[in-house]
Amino acid sequence: MLTRALIVVLAILNLGVALWWMLRGDPVPAAPAATTGVAQLQLLPSTGAPPPPATVAAPPTQALDDVTPAPKPTPVATSSAAATEPAVASVTAAPTPTPTPAAVQPPPASAAVPAAVPAPAAAAPAQCVSLGPFADRAAAQAAQAKAGAVLRGARLREVADAGATRYRVLLPAAASREDAQATVKRIMAAGVSDYYIIAQGEETNAIALGQYRNREGAERRMAALSAAGFNARMVASGGDGSAQWWLDATLAEQADASVVRQRSGAAQQRSLDCARVR
Repeated sequence: MLTRALIVVLAILNLGVALWWMLRGDPVPAAPAATTGVAQLQLLPSTGAPPPPATVAAPPTQALDDVTPAPKPTPVATSSAAATEPAVASVTAAPTPTPTPAAVQPPPASAAVPAAVPAPAAAAPAQCVSLGPFADRAAAQAAQAKAGAVLRGARLREVADAGATRYRVLLPAAASREDAQATVKRIMAAGVSDYYIIAQGEETNAIALGQYRNREGAERRMAALSAAGFNARMVASGGDGSAQWWLDATLAEQADASVVRQRSGAAQQRSLDCARVR
């Protein structure tokens, strides 16, 4: 009777162990044992900001718990029907360091823009006048002294035979007709036109180079001949032979021509090209 009861108990125990093996599931793998005193490498999630500089973790004050997988239970023929579940030790997780946001650099200060320098005002063009006429050189010099500092670069100019109605430009008479013709060839080579050789009178063998109704035209002709290398002279005709003097000068800045004329005592004032004053 006792033997039969023992067989029934062993059968029930074997059946319970078989059910436990079928229902217990896959065993949980245990975490590897951590080495004491060595920092663990942890992967942090990727962020847009650069990671902060790595810092050496201080050695832990306490050793990590030693995790040892529980041994598999061995079926034992005992009178106890309860089975003990394997205990799983928990591993203390190290705290995850919080990434420090990168320091925000302040925007660079904008470069100071230099203030615009105002452009200097354009100087007013010079104004030149001719004051006169004066009967002689002394009268023209006295008028210059009366005008004072308002006249700059003043010079006296004599106009011979002021009553002349025309002016001729001549080259001095040559010694012979052949010499005059040789001079004509030189004139033609220089590109000068409007010429002829005077054949009779006091100016025989002289070369006429034009006749003008005003003195300015005759002076321009003489200047062109002088640039070509010919020493011409001007002869006035149709006047009484008297001469006049004029005072040519540049006005000082902000000087009024009419006021300067009254101060100098001149009867007339004429606008003048400043190139003729220099």
